[in-house]
Amino acid sequence: MKTTETQLKYVEWLSAEDMHLMSKQWLSELSFLKDEQLFFEDLIRKYIFELIAPEQFKKTTKIVESLSNSRKKTEELTKIVEAHERGLEVMVDGVDQVIEEEVYKNEHRRLIAKVSKFLNEYQDLKQTLFTTVKKISKSEKKGLTE
Repeated sequence: MKTTETQLKYVEWLSAEDMHLMSKQWLSELSFLKDEQLFFEDLIRKYIFELIAPEQFKKTTKIVESLSNSRKKTEELTKIVEAHERGLEVMVDGVDQVIEEEVYKNEHRRLIAKVSKFLNEYQDLKQTLFTTVKKISKSEKKGLTE
C-alpha cells in the first residue's frame, strides 16, 4: 500500500498550550514505540529459526528492515519533536515576533502530518509482524499436537 503525502488545507488555530500538549503527547508515543520496538526485536529473535525458513525469508527480511527503519525514524522524530518543543519559547515569551511565530506554527503543522504518517505506517508494520508471528505460532502448535 503506497501512502501519498497530503497537504493540510485546514488546521484549527492552536494555542501555545495546545502545541505544547501535542508535542508532549508525541514524545510520549515515540518513547512507547521505542520500548515496543525492542519487544518486537525480542519476538523476532524468539522465532528466528521459523522466520528464516525459505518460505518466510523474503517476508522476514522485509519486516526486519522495516523495523530497523522504524527505529531510526522514531529516533529522528524524537529529536525533531524535542527541538520543536524547545522552540515553543518564541510563542510564549511575550514578545510580538509575527514572522518567527508563523514559522513555528507552520513547522507544527508539518509535524502533525509527519508524525501522523509515521504512526500510520508503524501500525501497518505492527500488523504485518503480528500476522506473521501468529501464523508461525499456530503452525508450531499444530506441529506439537500431531
